Amino acid sequence: MEQIRPAQLQEWLARHAGAQPLVLDVREPWEVQTASVSPDGFELLNIPMQQIPAALSQLDEDRPIACLCHHGMRSLQVAHFLTQNGFTEVSNITGGIDLWSAERDPRVPRY
Repeated sequence: MEQIRPAQLQEWLARHAGAQPLVLDVREPWEVQTASVSPDGFELLNIPMQQIPAALSQLDEDRPIACLCHHGMRSLQVAHFLTQNGFTEVSNITGGIDLWSAERDPRVPRY
């Protein structure tokens, strides 16, 4: 499983061009309302971490997925879970949305 920083997302997207990359936001709904990213070259889907096991059928095992949370710990756990369940193109966005604000889009509120 690959670890990518928000500043490396464009490179990750370029490597998966044509494969409809997905950024899987595993934060809780109140967190998404507080701060969210704008999809740019990827689909954005919010499924809170605790709901991931029940939602596996909504995800394509062969689709490139980059997991996102607040600081990167929940997303890392979800990325490991996906990998253990047969998903082949899984990455973790290290530093989460907090680092996303610092490296990629300062308009995203930090909390």
